Amino acid sequence: EISEMSERSKQNVAHGLAWSYYVGYLKIVLPRMKKSMEEFCRANPNLLACRKTWKLHILVPLSCDVCDDLEKADSNIQYVTDLTETTLARAGTKKRVYKHSLYAIRDEENQLWHCAVEYATPLQSLYAMSQDECAAFSREERLEQAKLFYRTLEEILKGSKECADAYRLIAYEEPEEAETHFLSREIVWHLRQEHHEEIAMLEGSHPHTPSTALDSAELNLQISVSDLPQPLRTDGF
Repeated sequence: EISEMSERSKQNVAHGLAWSYYVGYLKIVLPRMKKSMEEFCRANPNLLACRKTWKLHILVPLSCDVCDDLEKADSNIQYVTDLTETTLARAGTKKRVYKHSLYAIRDEENQLWHCAVEYATPLQSLYAMSQDECAAFSREERLEQAKLFYRTLEEILKGSKECADAYRLIAYEEPEEAETHFLSREIVWHLRQEHHEEIAMLEGSHPHTPSTALDSAELNLQISVSDLPQPLRTDGF
């Protein structure tokens, strides 16, 4: 009976996608992330001076609108190079390649910030399902699924020792009116927080967590209070 109720409400979709994303991808690549960053930094010591940014920055747009080319999504985001590849035999595929791209993000002061960043690919599946009559996903249901995906993935990663400090989830909701450089500003906001965290660690103080940071509690509040999207951040970005 519980299974049937879950099936009707589609609650198992996002939950399953989050676990599949973790087991089939993140659990494989994230433990190798630090080594890839270290290898890159030895050859390019000035680009990634802040060790707190030595992680995979995972974009989670709640609209599920995933752009395959980040440079086309925002002209302030420019591809730099690929990090060292990981090659594994996987599910019958010999020499399957896993790799991440490093980008330079230009901020409003024309300063460049470098990081490895990519979208959470399962969101493409949620978006495609909302466009397919067989799945019968409405826009509102897709939004709820995106929130559930984020919360589930966040909890999974928090409990994963292998992936600790190798990722940063960047969940966001795009403004109603299109903004040319919204995405780059969103990424830079998180990179600045990582810089503040590193400085706080070096100084021996506790890093400050801004009240504007998106967390599961806020997403829970959004779901329980209204079916419509609520503001995720109030810091001006």
